[in-house]
Amino acid sequence: MVMMRSVVTPWQTCPLFSLLPLNARNTPLILRSAPHSGRLSMAASSQSTTFQNQNQNVPAGAGADDNMFQLIQSHQEKASRLPPIQEIRTLLDRSVRGVLSTISQKHEGYPSGSMVDFACDADGSPILAVSSLAFHTKDLTQNPKCSLLVARDPEDKTDLLVTLHGDAIPVSEKDQAAIRTAYLARHPDAFWVDFGDFQFMRIEPKVVRYVSGVATALLGSGEFNNEEYKAAKVDPIAQFSKPVASHMNKDHAEDTKAIVQHSTSIPVDFAYILDLDALGFNVKAAYQGNTFKLRIPFPRRAVDRKDVKTLIVEMLHAAKPQVS
Repeated sequence: MVMMRSVVTPWQTCPLFSLLPLNARNTPLILRSAPHSGRLSMAASSQSTTFQNQNQNVPAGAGADDNMFQLIQSHQEKASRLPPIQEIRTLLDRSVRGVLSTISQKHEGYPSGSMVDFACDADGSPILAVSSLAFHTKDLTQNPKCSLLVARDPEDKTDLLVTLHGDAIPVSEKDQAAIRTAYLARHPDAFWVDFGDFQFMRIEPKVVRYVSGVATALLGSGEFNNEEYKAAKVDPIAQFSKPVASHMNKDHAEDTKAIVQHSTSIPVDFAYILDLDALGFNVKAAYQGNTFKLRIPFPRRAVDRKDVKTLIVEMLHAAKPQVS
């Protein structure tokens, strides 16, 4: 069985989509793809993706921009990343909010969308705490088929989007305590879950789809079935993203900048950490007025939170040899 069906692997292309600066003629630079071959069970790879200018008559000042893009591309193609299915599984596990789509009972035949809080159980199934008064609860009671859309970065439409399709079913009595604990771990202030008109519902995944990028030939997409999704493991280091990123961005911004400059050879103006996992971290950076996202790999896999600190210190020493 092919584990993943993919047009383009977004982990090869996603960080570059956020970088659409202007050349010397104020023409946006865009990405185009060249022919590429598959890798392992992954249907397509964008390693041969090339940068071209939308306008072929580019004046001499735009060469530096092209060189910078090629430098970024070369670095990002080699940057270690989690396998796509693990990255999706981890994203959903760490997320707390999404758009729930149901089949409307009030407006027959039309979909209905609601912004909802959720938490994933141990198997990766999203858990909802729903009120009997809500329209989406009434919809699910009549038709359990639904989808949950989750954005890695709601402020960036070019970043990863995941849609989980499944059937929402009430949580059994024997699972109530464990599900309540899992939900409150993500939403500690959700005191209303104990109100009489609230109940927990679990979305049993059928298909999990992802898409990353903008509406170009490099639109990355793919999907996994229920068995593939549930077999994937949550990255154990991702849970430390918030405290590590907060500390680094607040107290060590210049150190992060130095690490990014050394890793990419790009003299970025600033860089701050967005999130991390066992293989590296993602940053938002700027160069000459252009803001973009980059993947910065660790020298090796991190084994725990203490090891993350050790790796960052090693990377800083490599970036600043004079630091003792």
